[in-house]
Amino acid sequence: MRDTDTLSAEDLAIAGGFERFYEVLRRLTPRSELSLTAASTLRRLERSGPHRLCELHAPEGVSQPAMTQLITRLEKEGLAKRGSDPDDGRAVVVTITDDGRAAVARRREGRTRALSALLEQLPAEDHAAILAALPALERLSDLMAEQPPL
Repeated sequence: MRDTDTLSAEDLAIAGGFERFYEVLRRLTPRSELSLTAASTLRRLERSGPHRLCELHAPEGVSQPAMTQLITRLEKEGLAKRGSDPDDGRAVVVTITDDGRAAVARRREGRTRALSALLEQLPAEDHAAILAALPALERLSDLMAEQPPL
């Protein structure tokens, strides 16, 4: 890291903390009926509301046929449902169901329990630093979500 207050993309990319944190967080997430892509898609539907099927594949980094298969599976499991777009009856709109919301909540609760146990082992200063970083990380995540996949 440089001696200045400016964080470069290179600094962030080589910072082992980010990459290691992501890996650990993935391991903390309980194994469930949901793949990472399924969970991410359901969270997107929960957070942002219904989406056209054709809008879901790019943000998740999968092909449109793969997303169609995923939505078919989620629909069979009762976690999502398809409907017609009120503005264009030819387009398919996907929404999350109550069971889908419950599956996302179970996954989140399991991860929260595991993360809480780890956070209890940190000193108060680290808690404060993590809390202070959350708004900036949320804004960074919003910007990342708007970018096309690499």
